[in-house]
Amino acid sequence: MAGPRAKRINIPLRRVARMCAALLFVLLADVTLIQGFGARGLNADPRNQRSVIARFDHPRGDILTYEGAIIATNRKTDGESYAYRRVYTDGELYAPVTGEASLNRTTGIEQAADGVLSGDDPRIQVRSLVRHGSAQGAAVRLTISERAQWAAYEGLRAAGRPGAAVAINPATGAILALASYPSYDPNAYTTTDPAELAETDRRLRGDPGRPLLNRAVNQSYPPGSAFRLVTAAAALSSGEYTPSSRVDAPGRLRFPGGTVAGLPGSGLCGQAHPTLPDAFRASCDAAFAGIGLQLGQDILRDQAEAFGFNAGDLTIPLRVTASTYPLNMDRAQTALSAIGRYHDRATPLMIAMLSAAVANHGVLMRPYLVEDVRLPDGSLIDRANPTPYRVTMPATLARQLTSMMLTAPGAGGSGTAASILGVAVAAKTGAGEEHALFTGFAPADRPEVAVGVVVEHAAPSAAGPIARAVLEAALS
Repeated sequence: MAGPRAKRINIPLRRVARMCAALLFVLLADVTLIQGFGARGLNADPRNQRSVIARFDHPRGDILTYEGAIIATNRKTDGESYAYRRVYTDGELYAPVTGEASLNRTTGIEQAADGVLSGDDPRIQVRSLVRHGSAQGAAVRLTISERAQWAAYEGLRAAGRPGAAVAINPATGAILALASYPSYDPNAYTTTDPAELAETDRRLRGDPGRPLLNRAVNQSYPPGSAFRLVTAAAALSSGEYTPSSRVDAPGRLRFPGGTVAGLPGSGLCGQAHPTLPDAFRASCDAAFAGIGLQLGQDILRDQAEAFGFNAGDLTIPLRVTASTYPLNMDRAQTALSAIGRYHDRATPLMIAMLSAAVANHGVLMRPYLVEDVRLPDGSLIDRANPTPYRVTMPATLARQLTSMMLTAPGAGGSGTAASILGVAVAAKTGAGEEHALFTGFAPADRPEVAVGVVVEHAAPSAAGPIARAVLEAALS
């Protein structure tokens, strides 16, 4: 039995023990918080080189075109801190799709598919460990067609102005081409010298041509004449118009309050009373502005949103900037919005999607860039599953719109610049304020490819030849 002296000594010992226990509990709680909840932030901290070294201590999976050509792969380094570095074939051509994997960041498919490319995806880890005993990155095969991508990029480069071109298989949503100009070489970002990397990034970010901007999916433009597809679809869906309807097409429109507004390029279009298809082919601004006034902004907005405007949920898996149709307009603004002006904005991808929806009998398929994912031994991990994205209109109306878009060599129409000998092309071309635009698909009776092209600060005729080259490449 402890005496009084022992009891007096045990009192401070118990206090110290309790304090140590409390400190140990706080320490364990802090470690748990850091490891359990702060690990992601620590790994993402640019000062943490462990994650960077781990990213490049084994080969990432290759990125391939649809035909199987490798456009992003690895090269083993010699005596550097990082075992591997990324190498890009035809870097400028495919940069809007691949992006880059550098010491500081990943972009494009390198970012969107980082889990499978790096081998960190649980599906990849399990199968790699079971089959090979070590983690391996998986290869990502894209939907991109080499011929279509080359035609799109070379066409934009020959035009010599910034722009973008997109081609889609309307039946599946597979993206056959996604080009942006000017572009950049992702190999410049794969240096292992931090100072050189910082200088490269500073130079490209400061370039007035904005080569790092993926104009195909992250730049929106006034859609201009291409938006007439939306207005025409709304008109036909309303029941107030048919393909035989005649519409008013004055050179000037009077709005509430006595304001008289002229619409450049309106003309009189068929003695001021053309049929709806004739007004469409002749791009009669006043006719479609009047249709917009007749239908009202709510009907136009509903139809635009049926095509995917105002939707922020689209990834391909690259993040896509939303195309927009404005809210709360007065009548003058509504009239302008009906012809793709005012605050209407559309990405080149959306401009291609307009025609893709018409080509696929009114059903817009969800666009996608990744065809399949495989381990190095060829084992299939994932495959694309085409799915509908929007039902934009009934099939009967899509056929009527196709007829309005139809053009052929020597037959005139809005898409004559993209005519292909022996192939019927359905198209709409024109200007969106300062830019040349084109949307269309071919063959008109058995659609295989839909395109959207924008050339900045160019004549209306500048987009057609690029679209024709892409259509021919995709159909060959």
